[in-house]
Amino acid sequence: MKVLLYSDNKKLFRKSGIGVALEHQMLALNRIGVDYTLNPKEKYDVAHINTIGPGAARILNKSKKEGIPVIYHCHTTEEDFKNSFIFSNLLAPLLKKRLIKLYSKADFLLYPTKYTERLIRSYKIDNPGEVVSNGVDTALFTRDINKAVEFRKDFGIEKDRKLFISVGYPFKRKGVEDFVEIAKKMPDATFIWFGSKIKSILPKEITKIINNPPKNVQFPGYLDNKKLLGAYSASDAFLFPSYEENEGIAVLEALSTGNPVIVRDIPVFEDWLINEYNCLKCVSIDSFVSALKEICKNELLATKLSENARQTAKQRDLALIGKQLKNIYLKISGNENENKNTA
Repeated sequence: MKVLLYSDNKKLFRKSGIGVALEHQMLALNRIGVDYTLNPKEKYDVAHINTIGPGAARILNKSKKEGIPVIYHCHTTEEDFKNSFIFSNLLAPLLKKRLIKLYSKADFLLYPTKYTERLIRSYKIDNPGEVVSNGVDTALFTRDINKAVEFRKDFGIEKDRKLFISVGYPFKRKGVEDFVEIAKKMPDATFIWFGSKIKSILPKEITKIINNPPKNVQFPGYLDNKKLLGAYSASDAFLFPSYEENEGIAVLEALSTGNPVIVRDIPVFEDWLINEYNCLKCVSIDSFVSALKEICKNELLATKLSENARQTAKQRDLALIGKQLKNIYLKISGNENENKNTA
């Protein structure tokens, strides 16, 4: 069995959540020995599509015509498209129509979380599907003290100064404005937001923030995984004030590195992030500030959150994700017996 892992314009999406999700699928399948290709010109038995562009539509239609089962990975929703790019809110209803058209043609749907499944079902799409996390490479994203020291040195952050980070595109939806407002209330700490700036397609109010941040806030842009691991390892907490997510791969990375994770109390986190167990949940700028201060002064709480965060990440390790994907591929291709024979 060979699986086509498809994404439109892989170079463009490389630094996005979808790009990371595709990389995770490749790693997950490598670990359990499932053959795959990224080249749609090769022969394949199952199409696993991640994007919604014209290339994806062609692969969908071609595969259906040839009787090849199609899995659509529901990374994109109308809700998470809003409050991102210039004109995103205006275009969101049109995007929803396209999502319905594409997702409805698939033989099977994959959802990163139960929340995403509920959203897609609310679009009146009733195709078979299953929740499968995007997963995290827990072997890679393990706290590394040496990388932490190196990171603080490179960024000029004193050993005893509190550091709080966030990761993702600096969208309004991601809470970047709130991130800065929180930082203003904690001038003795350093706040760093990592992620491609893509200023040309961001609203003016966001580019203004990126270009003129407070003295204790930095927007250094995109970091590769090696340097990003240093950031996670050096941080005192991971601050994620996003208003809308389908899962949050950066959250999984933060959990894996044992960061105390502080998130907004939104539906996507309700069934797998538990307040005061593996995260702290907040509803306002002031509550985020209070949570960060509590982490700084309450070592027992910080340790508890860190240990439980790591365990939560291990439940979504790529090796486990690979097994889930393999089972789904075999099921929709009619080869379930192959899995039983190799078990």
